[in-house]
Amino acid sequence: MAHNLTNGVSAESLHDEHKEEFRFSSDLSLEAVRSLQHKFCRERDWLQYHAPRSVLLALVGEVGELAQLFQWRSEVSAGAPELSAAERVRVGEELSDVLIYLVDLAQQCHVDLPSAIMDKLAKNAAKYPVERVKGRSQKYNEYPEYKQELLEQEREREEADGSE
Repeated sequence: MAHNLTNGVSAESLHDEHKEEFRFSSDLSLEAVRSLQHKFCRERDWLQYHAPRSVLLALVGEVGELAQLFQWRSEVSAGAPELSAAERVRVGEELSDVLIYLVDLAQQCHVDLPSAIMDKLAKNAAKYPVERVKGRSQKYNEYPEYKQELLEQEREREEADGSE
């Protein structure tokens, strides 16, 4: 199922109709990643080591390795042209490790990650409606409109329960 997401495209390039949107090369599903990783660990008798805490710590370690590739650099732009070919390969490897451990952690915690992703995207869309946030970067609760809505909701609650 294709989703209407920007896949790491910068805001600047979203407005440039001449640039092509980045897309992944295949339709590899999260379920396929989960299955392949589970088989890999089962064949090596490693499932005994894949308790949620252990997988989470491995995930954090991989995020750290990814962060090291960007450490001490100025901003890296979309497409990462500032990185060498070898660095780009390493970024792909570390991103893969992060995703594999993330999917493994979801399995260990019995979280249906595709469903959780779709639920979270829907919640984000409700918190950040386009007409309110387009071109703005604040957190949802920092928008004046949100603060006004909270005040109005509080007034309505007070009126409903008779307190003031």
